Amino acid sequence: MAHQKFNYSSLQEVEQKAKELGVNIPLSENVDVLRQPITIHGREVPNRLAIQPMEGCDGTHDGAPGELTKRRYQRFAKSGAGIIWAEAVAITPEARANPRQLMLTEENLDEFKEMVDNIKATCEKENGFTPVVIMQATHSGRYSKPTGESAPIIMYNNPIFEKDNPIPKERIATDDYLKSLEELFGKAARLAEKAGFDGVDIKACHRYLISESLSAYTRSGPYGGSFENRIRLFLNAIEAAKAAVSGNTFITSRMNAYDGFAYPYGWGVSEDGGETPDMSEPIKLIDILHNKLGIELLDITVGNPYFNPHVNRPFDVGPYESPEHPLVGLARVCDCTGEIKSHFKDLFIISSANSYLRHFSVNMAAGMVESGKADIVGFGRQAFAYPEFANDIIHKGQLDPKKCCIACSKCSQLMRAGTVAGCVVRDTEVYLPIYREKVLNSDKDIKSMV
Repeated sequence: MAHQKFNYSSLQEVEQKAKELGVNIPLSENVDVLRQPITIHGREVPNRLAIQPMEGCDGTHDGAPGELTKRRYQRFAKSGAGIIWAEAVAITPEARANPRQLMLTEENLDEFKEMVDNIKATCEKENGFTPVVIMQATHSGRYSKPTGESAPIIMYNNPIFEKDNPIPKERIATDDYLKSLEELFGKAARLAEKAGFDGVDIKACHRYLISESLSAYTRSGPYGGSFENRIRLFLNAIEAAKAAVSGNTFITSRMNAYDGFAYPYGWGVSEDGGETPDMSEPIKLIDILHNKLGIELLDITVGNPYFNPHVNRPFDVGPYESPEHPLVGLARVCDCTGEIKSHFKDLFIISSANSYLRHFSVNMAAGMVESGKADIVGFGRQAFAYPEFANDIIHKGQLDPKKCCIACSKCSQLMRAGTVAGCVVRDTEVYLPIYREKVLNSDKDIKSMV
């Protein structure tokens, strides 16, 4: 069977289904491994749980945190997660994925500083520790919509996406434009440090601009073709960011290890053809990041949530019927992450795709850490639905099934509808009315899920 909805009543049923499918998902009941502290860039992280960057699309017109942004991060601050990896923050106006995407500037710096200070103060008060807070610096590339209308800036035309309707050549980033972005990533890092963020993520995932550059085999010039050229934008942005901050702020990345597309349009695949993951180039790149540029922490992910979300966040209900069983997708993420970790024992790795298994996601998280496939586990959709998830894992050793994300894709539907994003099912007071107005004329299907 290909696509199949979540229907497991016990961990043993999950294990049995994985065995039937012939895939390996590390599962463990040893939740204690998630309670262990870890030290990254001189900062003690009290547990192995992270909140992944999940956009709420609810900033102000000038890029400052809006009221729903502040509400979300206060909820995250109370969560008990050791790392709060804040959502995408655009480095320049044309890089915004929507008119409400966050964008840190000199003019709104104080508002970001207030938000970061509140996150740390709230977590200290509620949980007795200060979390590591990371800002994700981004250029949305082909998904740029700064005014709400599509205004893509691409590395190259990709027939998998464009088919017979290529994006006009004037929307392909010039070499001079790409060179100018390197300095802007440095500026963003400098402002992030002033705002109090502990780390800055140079975003290289999910087919945003830097991520797309890694697969720019068909592009000519200094930013395409050879491996050295395809990684140029990424490495130069990291070097610019490192040069812009003091030793008190570290540089990191949420990075795609695999796109899910065949060569020459996919990263993390073999040139021999097919969509089977091949970690050769990602490992070669990470060796440079870690051993030459001193990166100590990477957040590994895969796929493209706009085009093939079943690859990086398997769903029960989505924009199409998944061509594979969700556990196959989970296993692929685990395998890619584990292979990278096996090559870099002293590089701290955060794993992704932990939310799909609902209350059993704690067992996958424990399995990833216990087996040495990851050092920390990240939760994205789960944090939207169940912001107190980390404290329940740490203090209760389990998650409440009635609070978990149900992989219904409603948060993504809100985003695609051009409005603010959040959990329609578990945070109904705020997001159900918006969903009803922007996506549906009725909420009958939502009531059936709660």
